[in-house]
Amino acid sequence: MTTTAPLADSRAIGLAHYAARAVLEQVMARHGLDFLQTTVLRPLATADEPPSRAQLVQVVVDAVKVSAAQVERTVEELAGRGLLTVDDSGAVRLTEAGRQVYAAGAAETAQASARIWAGIPEADLAAAGRVLALVAERANAELAAAGHRPRQADPDQADPDQAHPDQKR
Repeated sequence: MTTTAPLADSRAIGLAHYAARAVLEQVMARHGLDFLQTTVLRPLATADEPPSRAQLVQVVVDAVKVSAAQVERTVEELAGRGLLTVDDSGAVRLTEAGRQVYAAGAAETAQASARIWAGIPEADLAAAGRVLALVAERANAELAAAGHRPRQADPDQADPDQAHPDQKR
């Protein structure tokens, strides 16, 4: 009996997304962070220059399709925990504590990601990357055409359209 690979579709992509996100959430929870908190910290940890608060909020809104208010609340939560600061100019920076907690979670996530992605041929990864980029582009165009407004629901209960932000091959 020959088994053929299933065709990629929204369900297959969604199942992969939820599985990868569950790994991220499990790891980051051990470091005291939820999904949206992790998603806010990532651009700060990877930026060459600190973004303005408005830039950070827009990056996260665009990535996970949540409201700006949700991101603002998360920025406040993280600042309250001493993981980031917003200076008088509006620039947002990780504190040393924020950098440490994010780095520890990201390192652990990278180990899990390496196991997940191990052995997948480069050509398959390249093809999947091209297809997923096109799907994301088209889905974002559909949202824009429909006048998409980000969800107001709790992001931990929502259905974000972003794959795990730290997933690396």
